[in-house]
Amino acid sequence: MSMEAVTRSDEEGRYLQWTPVIAGAIGGTALSFIFLTFAVAVGLAVSSTSPTWRDTSAALAILSGIYLIIQAVVSFGFGGYIAGRLRRPFGASAAEEVETRDGLHGLAAWALAVLIGAALATVIGASTLNRSSPARSTPNATAAEPLLSYELDRLFRSARRPPNVDLTSERAEAGRILLTSSSHNGVSGDDRTYLIQQVGSATGLSPADSERRVDSAIANSKTAIARSRRSTVILAFSLAAATLLGAVAAWAAACAGGRHRDGAPLPEWMEHANRFERRRIVVHS
Repeated sequence: MSMEAVTRSDEEGRYLQWTPVIAGAIGGTALSFIFLTFAVAVGLAVSSTSPTWRDTSAALAILSGIYLIIQAVVSFGFGGYIAGRLRRPFGASAAEEVETRDGLHGLAAWALAVLIGAALATVIGASTLNRSSPARSTPNATAAEPLLSYELDRLFRSARRPPNVDLTSERAEAGRILLTSSSHNGVSGDDRTYLIQQVGSATGLSPADSERRVDSAIANSKTAIARSRRSTVILAFSLAAATLLGAVAAWAAACAGGRHRDGAPLPEWMEHANRFERRRIVVHS
């Protein structure tokens, strides 16, 4: 009996129970993965490597961000509810203390789910880079290739170019020049003249045709960079908002789960969920 009392006392001294936290984090991460997979399947993604994605309207990008926030609230709320419902209460505690412990367990499940999601995103991103690195392992590779690859293809497109001609160096240099199109001053006159000469030399076009192609590439690059920047801003804001609102949802859902566990009614701001609760009758002697 003394050993059992000591064990029970140790358990009561542990403010955080990891089993409900881990279960809630795994459940929330799994549900979030399902929602995100569904979003990708129907085209609700904030960013994409496809060139045609840059023609997507701002409304669809905002809708994708809103979906990201909603799925995070639902997923983290689900994980927080699991953490609060599975937590074992020990001894008699004040209602405020029980609710605080439940909420902290939901918050811990939220934090662990965020870390799991970040780790998975890092692994997926690293594997993607490893698959694409052999094609981009040349020293002349540029950061403009993933973003402006379509514009660079059109810039140096030619039906009369001999086969097996390596334009990697020219593409890299042109990409770095086109990246300046989004700056305050834009592409300088010297860079524009140099690009016209490079395009004419690589494609055999006349100076007038080369000039029109370069001007079109500069305008298209500026638009593509602006849209990519817009999508990045929406993605960053949506992730931050989703993470913060997910923490609130996890706390509230964990408190609701704890009250369902104890057979207690929900707070007034949650009382609309009481219709989903199966009330348990507590018989007092």
